[in-house]
Amino acid sequence: MDTNEIKQVLMEKLSLNEAIVTGDGSHFQVIAVGDMFDGMSRVKQQQAIYAPLMEYIADNRIHALSIKAYTPAQWERDRKLSGL
Repeated sequence: MDTNEIKQVLMEKLSLNEAIVTGDGSHFQVIAVGDMFDGMSRVKQQQAIYAPLMEYIADNRIHALSIKAYTPAQWERDRKLSGL
């Protein structure tokens, strides 16, 4: 499984504004940006992102997944603070 496949699944299954996926082999990092995360706890955000990827986790195409979820406003603020 590659980063583009993961990004495609997330963009198709979730109403995301943006998805950034990095990593290789079976270890990946996901930054997901979407209005759907507004008011969600961190656990609920992660569950929402895990849900469409469960079949890939179950068959070990994804072994490790690091997730950061943002609303568009949080992402904009975080990018400014980190100088991206």
